[in-house]
Amino acid sequence: MRRGIAAAVLATAIAVSASACGSSGSSSGSSSANAGPVTITWWDTSDATNEAPTYKALVAQFEAANPTIKVDYVNVPFATAQTKFTAAASAGKGAPDVLRSDVGWLPGFAQQGYLVPLDGTPASAEKAKFEPQLIQQATYQGKLYGMPEVTDTLALMYNKQLFAKAGITAAPTSWAQLTADAAAVKTKDGVDGFAFNPASYYAMPFLYGEGTDMVDVNAKKLEFNSAAAIKGITTLKNLLAAPGVSKLDTTANGYANIMDAFETGKVASIIQGPWETTNVLKGSAFSSASNLGVAVVPAGSAGKAGAPIGGHNLVAYAGSDAAHQAASEKFIAFMTSAASQETIATKNSTLPTRSDAYTSAVTANPGIADFQPVLSAGVPRPPLVQYSDLYTTFQTDLTKILLNQESVQTGMNNVTIQAQKELTDYAAQ
Repeated sequence: MRRGIAAAVLATAIAVSASACGSSGSSSGSSSANAGPVTITWWDTSDATNEAPTYKALVAQFEAANPTIKVDYVNVPFATAQTKFTAAASAGKGAPDVLRSDVGWLPGFAQQGYLVPLDGTPASAEKAKFEPQLIQQATYQGKLYGMPEVTDTLALMYNKQLFAKAGITAAPTSWAQLTADAAAVKTKDGVDGFAFNPASYYAMPFLYGEGTDMVDVNAKKLEFNSAAAIKGITTLKNLLAAPGVSKLDTTANGYANIMDAFETGKVASIIQGPWETTNVLKGSAFSSASNLGVAVVPAGSAGKAGAPIGGHNLVAYAGSDAAHQAASEKFIAFMTSAASQETIATKNSTLPTRSDAYTSAVTANPGIADFQPVLSAGVPRPPLVQYSDLYTTFQTDLTKILLNQESVQTGMNNVTIQAQKELTDYAAQ
């Protein structure tokens, strides 16, 4: 399955009808949690073709183990789910009892009062077994509003054979090393050593590598035109101008072109996430899975390496009555259990969110096994409602910078000006 995370994180809200699939929940709160059989509605935003069958099978298992609870499974397209849930929740009618929410949606939903905290409920009984960054990312203003279902992050994917032919014995640990390796691959192998997807999400490791982010939530400051951010984007721009690095592709097919080049051995390395592993291993350059290398993204001059953490949480609608909330908590606990996580990982090739789900059956998948240690360098999103929107704000001027239509300083100043329109109480550098 090819998802292209850049399109997901940069997509703007799509207007849809406020009418939604009927939820069994209500805001009356009059039902007892032990009132007998109950039907909860779950909106699953996973890929309908490649991932949904696994979730449907798990729903059947849950119903068999909990005969007094039925689950009305609804697959809702990811692109429309955020707007659709917002419309239903704000209207107080039609919202599901449980939603598979992108991690970037949670702060906004929690701020609006659409979600019920899961602290102290059966849903969060085993939260100590989850990766701490993911629990942090599911927390807003000190309360836990979701349980992590699947996760992902970016890593450096590389062709071991092409690297070896160029005399490279290990993955680069700094951008300077990657620059040198790309040139060596071009000289020795005759193919490009690195290609970059020019989406703002993929530029984040260059900011993290300098110890900064798009914003400093604690100080309420925008960081786009900070000295550290300027240095990070300058490093990226210099890398793209170096020998052995593919020409920037900003066309509509750019993402697919980069992936095709990597999969066929025309490019030796890229920055990519685990959602592409299955496709990569189908490529002619990786007929042997052992040829695929996965490593933490290179570090910046601050000696830090970091990549954004994505993924999905299961959240519960605050408007559901007590009986439906209790059933929802049971359902969330089941779907995020170690056994369910193992099933999801083995069937859908996604990364589990809890350490005890990385069983031998799960790590037999090289994509999962290789990405597990990379998660330690993952950087959680700050609990800022507008954070995901900043990727879009960043994108326009980032493209101009990388195409030499603006200087780094001018472009990042422009991003700051636009970001201040969204975050009026945030100071600029």
